[in-house]
Amino acid sequence: MSQKGLEGGSYKPLSQESIDKIHQASLRVFEEVGFQVNSETALSFFDQAGAWVDSETHVVRMPPQMVMDFLSRAPSEVKLCGQDEEHDILLGGARVFTGTGGTALNVIDVETDLTRRATLDDLKQIARLVDGLENIHVFMLPIYPSDISAEVVDVNRFFAALDNTTKHVMGGVYTLNGIRQAISMAEIICGSPQELRRRPLISMITCSISPLKIDSLYGDMLVQIAKAGLPIVCPAEPLSGATAPVTLAGTLLIQNVDSLAGVLLTQVVNSGTPVIYASVASNTDLRDLKYVTGSIEMGLLNAAGAQMAQFYQLPFYATAGMSDSKVIDAQCGYESALTSLLCALAGANFIHDAAGMMEFALSVSYEKYVVDNEILGMVMRAVEGIKVDEDTLAFDVIKEVGPGGHFVSSDHTRKYMRSEHYYPSLSDRLDREEWETQGGKDTCRRATERVSQLLSEHQFGLPSSIRKRILSEIPGIID
Repeated sequence: MSQKGLEGGSYKPLSQESIDKIHQASLRVFEEVGFQVNSETALSFFDQAGAWVDSETHVVRMPPQMVMDFLSRAPSEVKLCGQDEEHDILLGGARVFTGTGGTALNVIDVETDLTRRATLDDLKQIARLVDGLENIHVFMLPIYPSDISAEVVDVNRFFAALDNTTKHVMGGVYTLNGIRQAISMAEIICGSPQELRRRPLISMITCSISPLKIDSLYGDMLVQIAKAGLPIVCPAEPLSGATAPVTLAGTLLIQNVDSLAGVLLTQVVNSGTPVIYASVASNTDLRDLKYVTGSIEMGLLNAAGAQMAQFYQLPFYATAGMSDSKVIDAQCGYESALTSLLCALAGANFIHDAAGMMEFALSVSYEKYVVDNEILGMVMRAVEGIKVDEDTLAFDVIKEVGPGGHFVSSDHTRKYMRSEHYYPSLSDRLDREEWETQGGKDTCRRATERVSQLLSEHQFGLPSSIRKRILSEIPGIID
């Protein structure tokens, strides 16, 4: 059974004093340094709101009180809905959910184990696979299909997802027209524009450019999504030692300002817009300036980001669960597990990239989705913690059994055996002889078999009437 929305927050890499210092330094950056806004539309909104705007450099500065006033307008909780209400989630506080991420260019082929360019069919297959993996709660569009043109990539990515999973669909966007088309499609599925706003089946992502920059296209797209009133994620991706100071504290400062700049823009455009503060912060390997995704520092930065989000009372989108390994091996497992665990224990609301991503975020693996689903089940069990009350302490049971007895046949054991312990669906717990009799399969081979099983058994598709209407009313979809 899936566990989601459990309360994290037991792990705190930042002290309260450190949180206050990052916050105060962020306000100084907003007031004394500012951030560049290259979207004329976004710039005009900041100007109308009373920010200090330099028309030549496009640098926007804001006094502390203005920053805090606009941040206070953002909702502290954001609802993300699935086509099946079972998959609805509420981001906020320290509640923890997990999901896929992207946008990878490559797929590791299940049959050949070779890397190849991702296709639209891969997106459909991965959506179906994730729909059947109980510990992955949100489907974020994980790949960029190489076989369709950029002009229609947005509408095709969202359609492929919505037609193959009942979970909430989140995705990055690349064109203004693609945003309009994806929204129109979701409105058709929901039944009306009003119903989509009440039950948002989709959410979108626009990124700030570290350090301290909102570029022209992303700024225009952010304004359009905010006007539409749909949930929007505002991540920043500072890289320690490259696009941010080499110290983790300095990287956190850049990450905080960059993401908050996006949040501020949403509220300047449309007060109350459901917005998610977000981090994709990581570090670089300074030996060759390579972006790394499996480092423990990435886990620390994003766990600390959860604390900053809780300080501002904003929902938080964290990044964890990736690996820099090229194959499903020990490195792949420990890198994915450690970063996901740190973020979940810190109370990150939505941990994106938590399944499937590897090789510096360049590739996704079908098998890794299954392996990560197992990891995330264990991670959520850790978030749940240990419940201590009169019944779980089991004093009366201990007294009844007494010295030298056993608890195997106890009613207490039967009552708690399925809820108290996580039972893996992929891990091997056979004795050696039975394991060898069943083929001596390693984790990767077992995962391959589960992929095949899920793809053959798990089916979902939009109702035919809705599919027909979408295909007839929205151009550019490749069915």
